[in-house]
Amino acid sequence: MLSRLAALLVPAVGRLTVSADDGAALAPGSLLVANHTSVTDPAVVLAALRRLGAQPVVMAAAGLWRAPVLGRALERDGYIPVHRGDRRAAHALDLAAAALGEGRLLLVYAEGGIPARADAGEAAPRAFRSGVARLVERTGAPVVPVGQAGARRISSGGAAKQVAGVLTAPLRRPALHVHVGAPLTLSGGRAAATRRAHSAVTEAWRTAAAAVRSDRRAR
Repeated sequence: MLSRLAALLVPAVGRLTVSADDGAALAPGSLLVANHTSVTDPAVVLAALRRLGAQPVVMAAAGLWRAPVLGRALERDGYIPVHRGDRRAAHALDLAAAALGEGRLLLVYAEGGIPARADAGEAAPRAFRSGVARLVERTGAPVVPVGQAGARRISSGGAAKQVAGVLTAPLRRPALHVHVGAPLTLSGGRAAATRRAHSAVTEAWRTAAAAVRSDRRAR
């Protein structure tokens, strides 16, 4: 349901384009790893992936489940709550591994949160946490890097600025772009696997950011 809702709403607030590397594939049981810049970028990524025929489950901050309507939707769609700084965080990896084992596509945000910057500019992904490498160790899942750019033009900064951004986005219609890279098979230790995943997502983000810049110049 959330993927369908994102596909309906995102085109109303921005101009979404999608691209993919040669060899990009969204095979069952793949681990999709995206950069995280804004509270709105999960919707942007879900809308883009739906265009490619994919409807992943998502690992998301557990606090979202406290919102009555959203929480029920997250539960119904099989999304996985992450309790950061809590011993229950390990259970999230168990649920994620089970989803991958069932052939589900799983979308994760390896940076572990949104940057605190107030501006709407783009920046490269911050350092990744070890969750991606740990999931690959357990499941052998291929990693698909996903880069998105433009979501901070919908919402960024403090709460008031974010609300204003969402409300004015249908008038401004910012450029949004999502790029899907070719899948990786991660090997080696956790540190090396984490660095390789970060590098691949950074490269996908660069492609997306370049597409957004090109769109702005064209206008």
